[in-house]
Parts: sequence; structure tokens; C-alpha cells
Amino acid sequence: MAPNCAVTTTEKSSTNNFTLLQVHDSDSPMFPEKQKATSRKQFTWFLLLKLHRVMTCLSWLTNGLKATFALVKKRVSVADMNDEGPNGRGRLYRFIKVFLALSIGGLVVEIIAHFNQWNLHMIQPWEVQGLLHWLYVAWLSFREDYVAPLVLFVSKFCIVLFLIQSLDRLVLCLGCFWIKYKKLKPTIDADACDVEDPSNFPMVLVQIPMCNEREVYSQSIGAAAQLDWPKDRILIQVLDDSDDGNLQLLIKEEVASWKEKGINIVYRHRLIRTGYKAGNLKSAMSCDYIKDYEFVAIFDADFQPNPDFLKLTIPHFKGKPDLGLVQARWSFVNKDENLLTRLQNINLCFHFEVEQQVNGYFLNFFGFNGTAGVWRIKALEESGGWLERTTVEDMDIAVRAHLNGWKFIFLNDVKVLCELPESYEAYKKQQHRWHSGPMQLFRLCLPAILTSKISVWKKANLIFLFFLLRKLILPFYSFTLFCIILPLTMFIPESELPLWVICYIPIIMSFLNILPSPKSVPFLVPYLLFENTMSVTKFNAMISGLFQLGSAYEWVVTKKTGRSSESDLLALAERESKSSNEEKILRRHSESGLELLGKLKQSEVPSKKKRNRLYRKELALALLLLTASARSLLSAHGVHFYFLLFQGLSFLVMGLDLIGEQVS
Repeated sequence: MAPNCAVTTTEKSSTNNFTLLQVHDSDSPMFPEKQKATSRKQFTWFLLLKLHRVMTCLSWLTNGLKATFALVKKRVSVADMNDEGPNGRGRLYRFIKVFLALSIGGLVVEIIAHFNQWNLHMIQPWEVQGLLHWLYVAWLSFREDYVAPLVLFVSKFCIVLFLIQSLDRLVLCLGCFWIKYKKLKPTIDADACDVEDPSNFPMVLVQIPMCNEREVYSQSIGAAAQLDWPKDRILIQVLDDSDDGNLQLLIKEEVASWKEKGINIVYRHRLIRTGYKAGNLKSAMSCDYIKDYEFVAIFDADFQPNPDFLKLTIPHFKGKPDLGLVQARWSFVNKDENLLTRLQNINLCFHFEVEQQVNGYFLNFFGFNGTAGVWRIKALEESGGWLERTTVEDMDIAVRAHLNGWKFIFLNDVKVLCELPESYEAYKKQQHRWHSGPMQLFRLCLPAILTSKISVWKKANLIFLFFLLRKLILPFYSFTLFCIILPLTMFIPESELPLWVICYIPIIMSFLNILPSPKSVPFLVPYLLFENTMSVTKFNAMISGLFQLGSAYEWVVTKKTGRSSESDLLALAERESKSSNEEKILRRHSESGLELLGKLKQSEVPSKKKRNRLYRKELALALLLLTASARSLLSAHGVHFYFLLFQGLSFLVMGLDLIGEQVS
């Protein structure tokens, strides 16, 4: 292509006194016809390029939609429809179905009214045409006079609860910031433990309650056996409630192998397995030798404390006779396994970093987490010991100890490795137990709280903050406001929720929740949608616990996968070593570990192939929210439409069990 240049020559005539200008450039504006032809060609190529990009994008979207629909079709065809047994078809599910049917009917009528422009102006009686038109006009009048005021009242009530709970969360965050700014933390006496004189170390009991924990029993027992504490000052109780005879033999072998190495460890199995974990712990505390021990450390089967755990926690009891509990923080080995574990990590990081730390420092009270904690045995005994009356035995003993004047300490810098549920099914069952149990406990403990000798402020904190606000009001308004009221207001525009309720404040609160785990900031919007989606499970659990419904006492052991067992082969080989005084594993012993692992796999009872499930309540709510989003589109609601759309899609993902571990 020739360079884009111009050559000009001038000639001046002496007779006519004018200048002749010659332009030698084919692209010059002096040639409009040729310039016009070139521009048309370039514009054609530009359109073709844009068309190619659009077609590529459409092809990508088409392939993505085809793959998604194929996955959904496969999930629907092979999924287990009996997702929640009889409870899956309970009152809440029937209510949602009726609400969904009314919403779909309302959407059809609103579409007809929209295209006939019935909703653009008030219709005079003589302008009514047809029965459907008359019914719509009657509905507008009835809605404005009776339905809208009721919905508006309920929505304002939920908004007030929402603001109170948001204020409580903001105060907790400010307390956490103050602790960080002032670098406040629990302190211990300098002479709490004399490492030179092991005889001064207190007697410590370590309990590992487990039930059919095939995947994680060996690593939890191994971690407890390696705790750095004088061997004659510690006893490890493996409290096995398994009903699998082969698994019992494996756990006995594991205990025996550590016992041969000089570890003070015993195996206990109950013949009458009642009361779940509380009954297991209660049975273990009835042993005669318990009177020789001063403290008890409790670890669930998937928890692996560091060797220095006891040396970081026990010294806090020195010089504090009223201290009953020292709680450590959880750390998660599989927090990045999938989206579900990432969102759980956000929740639990806020729980420990903010809620437990602030309540522990300023109030000396918080709910015991059931594991990774050390109790003064005297505090347990004076508070009535372990009771089997609820599914949250840890919160039960914590409340009773608080009413008896015992204080708690939370150690945010002491972490114990554990595992998060990786499947939505396991997470739902865990959350159901965690949210139905507190309501059972509230019914049982309310008279004791009112008649206790603690201060009025502590009673108010227990009743209004600990139980009502954080255990009852939070799931109530989350489900009612964002899953019922919000889609309802799309069909009743007189009671429409303001933007700051559905957008601004929830985003601010979600951002505060994510602050303790800064790496999770990109998951801000998924976390907000996820919390609203889980509100149906939490609300259902709260109602069942409050009114003592059938599923209130349902206890299902959370499924473990043993994600932290990558080094188990080496650990197993070390435990199989016949020389008890050997401190480090040798490479040549790895075959014994492989043999034991092979034995374990061979002993596994073949189980029925598990499949991902369909969750009816989540699917019904997904259709309800998507119907409401379609109605909001008719009214040109911007933020409302997008919120309902994405919230409905998140319910759809949960209902199809497309989040977390994929079983099928």
C-alpha cells in the first residue's frame, strides 16, 4: 500500500495573477467520490467483524445453556425426590406451594392487564369490559383498602427487626475493631506452668466422642495422642458410639497401637446408646477415676489439635477459680474445596472472630462450640453435667454454667484444624440441628434464667440478645422479609419495600461479615444470596424447635470426608511400628501403613450408591421469586427485578443440589 502522503506544486502566472494548486494524493478530501467508496468498504468490514463477535458470543451462550439444561435434566431424572422424608411435605412446603400458585395466577392477570393498559389509570365503572376486567378492578379496590395495609404493617414490623439485628451486628463489629485496635487478649500468669517441674501440671482428661466416624477416627486419635503434656498427667478417652462392628474393631486396634507406645488411652463403647453426644459424654464422666482429674478437653472426631494445645489453654485457669471454660477457634482444612465451603468459612470466621471474641472479652460468656474447648470439671459438675434434653448439649451446659456464675474465655489465636461439610445435604442437616436446638433450650431454660441470681443485665443479654435476637428473630425476618414479603410486594405495589432495605443495608452487613476473612471479598454477592437461601432451612428449624415439632429432636452426624488425611499413610505406618521408643518414621515401614489402609478399605460395608437430591422447598421458592421478578419487570423495577432474579436463581441452584459436593 502506498504511503499516505500528498505532493503539491504551485505555478504562478504573471498575466492573470492567480496560483494553480495541484494535489497528488488519491486519499485526499479533494476527491469525495473515491473517499466515499473507501469508507463504505471499511464500514462493511467493521460490520462483519462485529457480526462475527456477536455470533461467537451467541454460540458460547447457547453451548452454556445447553450444557446447563442437560445437567438440570440429568439431575431431575436421577435425583432422589424423597429429599426430606415426611417433613419435606410439611406445613411450610404446602404454604409455599399455595403462595406460588396464587403468584402465578396473579402474574397471568397482571400480564393481561399490562397489555390492555388496565393498570395505567383508574377505570370508571361504565368503562369495564368483560368479567375479567371487572374482577381486576374489584381486586385493585380490595387490594388498596385491605390487603396493602396488612402487608405494609407486616413489612414494617420485619424492617424494624431487621434494623435491630443490623444494629446488634454493627455493635459487635465495633467491639471487634476495638479489640484489634487496643490489641486486647486474655493474659496468663507468668508462673502458670513450670515446664521444669512436670509434677505441677494439672491432671487433664481428653475426650473424643465419635459415632461411625470411619473417615477421620485415626487422625483425631493420633492428634490427641501427640499432645505435649506429661504422660502421667493426661488420659485420653475414645468414646465410640459406632454401631458398625468392623469399625469398632478398627478403632480398638488404633487405641491399642497407641497404648503400646506408652500413651495413656482407653476405649469406651456404650451398650445402651441413648442421648446422642450428650449421653456419650455423660456416661464417660461417670467413671470412678474422673475424680482424679481437674480439667477435660473435648474434641470431635474430625478435630486435630496441635501438640501445644493444652499448654496454650490450661494456663489460663491458673489464679482464676471462677473460670469454667476456655474455648479455642476452629480452622478449616477444606475451606477452599468448593463454593459451599467458602461461604461456610465466611460465616464461621465472623462467628469466631467477632461474636465469640467480643462476647468472651466484654461479657465473659458465649455459647460453647461443643469441641476444641477445655472445661473445669468442677464447673461441669456444679452446673448439672451433660443433659440429654436437647440437640445442642454444648449450648445447654454453657447457659447453665453461666447461670451458676462461671466465666468463659475465648482464645482467637489458638486454632484447631477441622473439616467443613462439603455437601449441601450434610450442611442442611447440620444447620437444622443448630437452629432447632436453641429454641428447645430457650423453652427449657427461660424459668431458670428468670429465677437465677445473676444480674438483670446478664438476664436481659441471655433472653433478648443471645436467644431471641440471634436465634429466633434473625431466621424469622430473613425468611419472611426476603422470601415472602418482597415477592408479595411485587403484586401489591402500595407496600413496596424501599431500596435501602433490599440492597444497601444487606450489602453493608454482608461486607462486615466478610471482613474477618478478607480473601472472601469477591464472594460478597454470592454470600448475600446464600444467606437468604439458607433462611428457609433455618426458619423451618427454628419453628420446629420452638413448637416441639417432629424434626426438632432429629440428630444426624455430619458427614466427614477426611480431607486432612493426605499424610495418613505415613502416620499409619508410624503407628504400626513395633518399636515403641521410635520417635521418627522410617521410609521402610510405609508398607505396614498401606496394609492397614487396605484392611480398612476391605472392611467397608458396601453401601447403596448415593445420589444428589432435589429439595422441594427451595425449588418452590425459586419459582415464586422468579415469578415475582417477572412481575417486577412489567413495572420496570430496576433493583427489585435483579434482586428477585438472582435470588430466585440461587434458590434454583440449591434446590437442584448444584452447590457443594456432587455425589451422583
